[in-house]
Order: sequence, then structure tokens, then C-alpha cells
Amino acid sequence: MRIACIGEAMIELSLAGETPKVGVAGDTLNTAIYLYRSAPDVQVDFVTCLGEDSFSQRISDFISSQGVGVAAIRRINGASPGLYAITTTDVGERSFTYWRNASAARQLFSDHDFSALAVYDAVYLSGISMAILPHAVRTALIEWLGSSPVKVIYDSNYRPRLWEGQAHAQQITTAMWQRANVALPSIDDEMALFDETAEQVERRFAAHLGQGALKRGEEGPMSLGSQVVQTYAPAGSVVDTTAAGDSFNGGYLGALMTGKSQSEALMAGHRLAAKVVQHRGAIMPE
Repeated sequence: MRIACIGEAMIELSLAGETPKVGVAGDTLNTAIYLYRSAPDVQVDFVTCLGEDSFSQRISDFISSQGVGVAAIRRINGASPGLYAITTTDVGERSFTYWRNASAARQLFSDHDFSALAVYDAVYLSGISMAILPHAVRTALIEWLGSSPVKVIYDSNYRPRLWEGQAHAQQITTAMWQRANVALPSIDDEMALFDETAEQVERRFAAHLGQGALKRGEEGPMSLGSQVVQTYAPAGSVVDTTAAGDSFNGGYLGALMTGKSQSEALMAGHRLAAKVVQHRGAIMPE
């Protein structure tokens, strides 16, 4: 099994008091790392663009050190990666400050050539992956995916500031849900993006034709594609909710790709996310 996780990797500053900790993260990269940790027999590659600078090399080295393939990363002379800082409240809720407008990842698929993705069994993208691309590239990618047999895994991961407007985000996300074989939405994102109540979101995804999970935080995931009834224990102590959804995706996909049942995959995702929120930063130490 070969899977390409597509998106942006950034330098991460995690602030604990006055001392910043420098790391590397990004939503689809977080999932790629947790997926590989959950299923080391699966070949996981990260697809993005980086510059030729020292921070880009730091990102590439970090990704490789986590067991994730870097051969599909395109390097662009004169470009550089984005950067973001995390601050957290006493109860673990986080807020972000970004410097990413000139990120090299925004040039991903700038030639509208998606043929490199054809070698994979599955591709994983998020709403952030799509939002950072020019609209013409987004629509071309959706068209290519529509004619490709590759399995599509999608998480809408809605960040309003990255989009030209809500209408564009709704258009692209709706198209991706129609194509997705595995859907991994978060209920808060879907409520905000489509101006729906939690009940409306649940009803909409109950009709989804593919497989997946609607993430609902402490309540636990709602199974998509088949009915699963089980209890999910909440996290013991929440320190930082960064990458909670990303790690759920990695744990869920890792279980699914190694032959586990839907109920086992849901539980694996929830348990991994419950561990991750008890650590600061996106990537929990192994």
C-alpha cells in the first residue's frame, strides 16, 4: 500500500511561557507521521514544495527522520517554507499566528501536472491543502481525481482566512466530499463552513456513500459507511489540542490500511488523539 499525503509543512513555534520550541508540522504532515507510526508497513510519502534554504532542509530532514518519504517533495530555488506559532490557554485550547503567504507549498502543482500521484494507491488531502492552491489548480486537481482510480481520502479542515471567501470553500469542499472514498470531517469545521447545526451535519454525513468518520471531540467519532456503536473514553488531561484531528486521522487510517475493522479503526483513531492532546505541539514524542 502506497499513500501520498499532500499539503504544506511549516516551521512550528510552540510557546510555553516565554520560551519557544522550534518544530516542524502541518495538518497533512501530522497525519502522515501518525499514519506511519500506526502502520509502519505502509509506504507513506509527503508531497509538497520547499525551498533550498536551511529551514526547508530542516523540514525535509525531519520528515525523513519520521519514516515518511520525501522523494516527491519539489525544491524551488528562492522559495521558503511558511511559519506558524501556537499559543495555548490553561485548558489546552490553542490559537495560531501564521506567516505563510509566500510559502513554497503554494506553488504545488503549478504546472497542473498531477501524473506523479498516479503511482499511489491512495491520496490524502485536506481543506488546507486545497486552500493554499490557486483556484485554477484546485479545480484542475479535482478534475484529475475525477478521472483517476486512486482512492481519495479527505478532511475539510476549514480555515476561513486561507480562502478567498466562504463560497469558494463550499464549492471545493462539496466537490471533494462527492469524490472522497474515505471522509474524515470534523463537526465544528463543517458547521462553520456550511452554516449548519451539529444535527444537520450528522444527517448530511449519514448519507455519505463512502467510508470514514465524523470527528466530534470528546463525544467520539460517528461512523460513516457502516453503523458502529461503542463508547469512547475522554482524554485524561488536555494540555494542547493541536493535531487532535490529524492524529485521529493517522490512527484511523493506519488501522484501516492494515485490515482492521471499522470499529477497531475508530477506536484506534480516538485513542491516539486522546494521547496526543496530553502533549504540547503537533507531534507527540515516540
